[in-house]
Amino acid sequence: MKLAIVLPVLNEAATLAVRLQALAGLRAQGVHVLVADGGSRDDTRAMAQPLADAVVNAPRGRAAQMNAGACAAARLGCDTLLFLHADTVLPPDAAALIQQALLRGADWGRFDVRIEGRHPLLGMVAMFMNARSRFTGIATGDQALFVRRRLFESLGGFAPIALMEDVEISSRLRRVSPPACLAECVTTSGRRWDTHGFWRTVGLMWRLRAAYALGTDAAVLAQRYGYRARAGAAVAVMAKAPVPGLAKTRLMPLLGAVGAARAQRGFALRTLATARHAATGPITVWSAPDTQHRFFRSLQSRHGVVCRPQSMGDLGQRMTAAMQAHFQQFPQLPLLIIGTDCPVLTSAHLQQAVDALQTRDAVLIPAEDGGYVLIGLARPLPAVFERVDWSTDRVLAQTRERLQEAGATWQELPTLWDVDEPADWHRWQSLGATSSAASEPEAGLHARHT
Repeated sequence: MKLAIVLPVLNEAATLAVRLQALAGLRAQGVHVLVADGGSRDDTRAMAQPLADAVVNAPRGRAAQMNAGACAAARLGCDTLLFLHADTVLPPDAAALIQQALLRGADWGRFDVRIEGRHPLLGMVAMFMNARSRFTGIATGDQALFVRRRLFESLGGFAPIALMEDVEISSRLRRVSPPACLAECVTTSGRRWDTHGFWRTVGLMWRLRAAYALGTDAAVLAQRYGYRARAGAAVAVMAKAPVPGLAKTRLMPLLGAVGAARAQRGFALRTLATARHAATGPITVWSAPDTQHRFFRSLQSRHGVVCRPQSMGDLGQRMTAAMQAHFQQFPQLPLLIIGTDCPVLTSAHLQQAVDALQTRDAVLIPAEDGGYVLIGLARPLPAVFERVDWSTDRVLAQTRERLQEAGATWQELPTLWDVDEPADWHRWQSLGATSSAASEPEAGLHARHT
């Protein structure tokens, strides 16, 4: 067994170091500790860096963060995942206990829980939680759910919902096999009971679970629980068909026509997987020259991706058409427009762009070559695509001028880079990409959305 512990965190600097230090013994046993940060504004990342095997940027939201951590664990070759809340402490022999459960044939499971807090009845709450879990086969996040990675991937990971992600995935897992209910206890903090009142918290938890069982939307339940609704945006992916001789032509001297087309396909799949993982809203692939290429037909038939043909004209006219089509359908929903040439674009970048659009008319992620990797719009701004010298190093500067002329407010995020030239390809390879890595996003896309 190669185990990865995934901790979703947000602004946990005050206590995270202590929690990670408690995992040092497990790390010494070969367990990987991965911290999935949802955009902390304190020193969480700095605290985590020396005490974890990796710190992963992720969109805000426990489900999205745990999915991001699971992806990082897959890259490390881990075959078993344990999802641990930042305020929960594992027993020292947790890895051995999980391995014994798996050797007995379990595919997934959880620990019993003990609640550490001031109220004398917290022990009773924990007893009922553990008994209910045994009876229903449903685990909560406080019980440190563990699962074989292949099974987790085959089920599509955690659903992109704001609350009850643990209950939802447990419901799917138990259809495959019953959980291993380990009697050994994890210890979780009782701070929510201490802070909000014991009986009030107990009542709220039962009402939320009952409402979820009756079909109430998880987003509504999250608001009742006190979570702030996460901002959203649609994503328009501008993609070219991977046709040898026409795709990534500047890479052809290095990779050949077929190799360049294969790189184009891999980058497109990677971009689409990134957009889906960000889970900010509906995704449309705007396809060039049309949607009839087998690559786009496959996206539609195998993965349920919405593909629409790009319009005629230059890049500005094509993006204008995509923008207009979006705002006609979703007048109040912001739009992110991205290409497929930036493999270092992550789901965290997309969520940061969404956050920026809550207070700005537009957002840009500049590219090192003088263009931009992403443009986001909170409202229709066709002027930003006019009088721009596309495919030159003047694109970003001219876009800034168009935004200023339109009286729009905008924010620029840190600069990224595209893979256009052989030097860019070598740079991408130096980050650990391989010729086979381009196919990995397709596997992740398929696994998360089967």
